[in-house]
Amino acid sequence: MKHTLILLLAFGLTSSIALAQRGLPPRAKTSTVMVTNYPRHVDFLPFMRKYLKVPRGWELSIAANGLGKPRMLQQGPNGVLYVTRRDAGDVLMLMDKDGDHQFEDLITVLYGFKGVHGITIKDGWIYLCNNNELRRYPLNSDGTFGAMELLINDLPAAGQHPNRTIAFGPDGMLYITIGTLCNDCKENDKEAATVLQVDPKTWERRIFASGLRNTIGFDFHPVSGELWGMDNGADGKGNKWPPEELNVITDGGNYGYPYAYGHNKIDKSREDPPGDNKKQWTKNANPSMLNFKAHMAPIDFKFFGKATIPADWTGDALVAWHGSWNSNKAVGFKVQRIKFKDGVPVRAKNFLKGFLVPGGKARFGRPAGIAITPEGVVYVSDDANGVIYVIKKTR
Repeated sequence: MKHTLILLLAFGLTSSIALAQRGLPPRAKTSTVMVTNYPRHVDFLPFMRKYLKVPRGWELSIAANGLGKPRMLQQGPNGVLYVTRRDAGDVLMLMDKDGDHQFEDLITVLYGFKGVHGITIKDGWIYLCNNNELRRYPLNSDGTFGAMELLINDLPAAGQHPNRTIAFGPDGMLYITIGTLCNDCKENDKEAATVLQVDPKTWERRIFASGLRNTIGFDFHPVSGELWGMDNGADGKGNKWPPEELNVITDGGNYGYPYAYGHNKIDKSREDPPGDNKKQWTKNANPSMLNFKAHMAPIDFKFFGKATIPADWTGDALVAWHGSWNSNKAVGFKVQRIKFKDGVPVRAKNFLKGFLVPGGKARFGRPAGIAITPEGVVYVSDDANGVIYVIKKTR
């Protein structure tokens, strides 16, 4: 009898440890509803430009078209704009030889880099990454690339979110975003759902911030130098939740995923974290600074610097909303200006809209990449119809 009791106690202790390691299942009864609603694609024709609206005092024109699926944009020297195309696995160099913000010529400067997405330039080098590799190439005087140098080849597996983005911060460090490997799961790879910081002297990396489901677009505030990023919320949790969120991303910060979203609102459908519970765990999580409608799918995010545009635009940002596929009512498909006041985001206003056909059943564009020149000229890529738009102040 005594042996039986000891065995039962031992079994109970082992079971408790196992549950603590796995995390307890959620107590609340929840349901998952996955909505699939793709607005019908409409091929772009030049007359459709008249449906696009920009703020008063700005004008829009087509800088280039017929580009397939252009994604991220990077301004180069001498009127050059580099464009990554993840589907084609190449990088285009667009050339504006007369300074009118229309691109007269195009060269493929790199090909065969499968899934290439992130792009940035520093000290005469152009840096590129796909889901698991970071490379750099010296820039030649004509804008073409020299011999490749492989810097990192073991970033986390692509999974569902392979779109890495990169940028150098004011501290000289390189930052890389790593999305979650699935829609909604607890990662086994600690580098998934994070922002990594890479030391360009050694190319060693560390986790800078975690709990970020899929932050693609990020940038550094031109005044404070703070890192800000737009995070994509999970799918299949309803039309209105979780929100897309804007975060100020700090060293060592945890932003809640996969247990909470937005202003630390707990996801009741998730199990408790091992040895803890969601409510207690999220007390140490960083809340978002501004929330947006669910499923709008932010891609790029860029700040206006100290440019020759109206002074009250300095320190504001643009976000490219790629558009929904799992919302009953189509949302996104536009670019918005995020107004900052005293270094804090306060509201969003439309900057480029009109890609959705009235009624939301069809669309002729999906904004993806953004580039803002030092003069305040804005380029926006549409990876659904192969167009790059230019938006600039009227004189």
